[in-house]
Amino acid sequence: MTTLLKVLSWIVRILLFAALFLLAVKNTEPVTVRFLFDSMWQAPLALVVLVVLASGAGLGILACLPALARQRREIAALKAETTAGARLSSEPMPPPDPAADMPSQS
Repeated sequence: MTTLLKVLSWIVRILLFAALFLLAVKNTEPVTVRFLFDSMWQAPLALVVLVVLASGAGLGILACLPALARQRREIAALKAETTAGARLSSEPMPPPDPAADMPSQS
């Protein structure tokens, strides 16, 4: 079953790559991107789309970094707390008393 899913995943990836490649090949006309202060940049449409996509992905990763750092610090603190607790309780605990769980018959 997992082999079938891997093959299906690769087929979808190849089809997506082919579609994006054909889109890039068909859209090679130069476009003008205008910035502030009358500066402009001319490049093929496919390159502009690629640059915008890469910029968005990079900004998304940068936006996730603070949360990732906070989670890593929290995990490290929890691991330290767990190992400190394990060192403190190195003595084996006595087994529970089965008579304490039985209801008393009065």
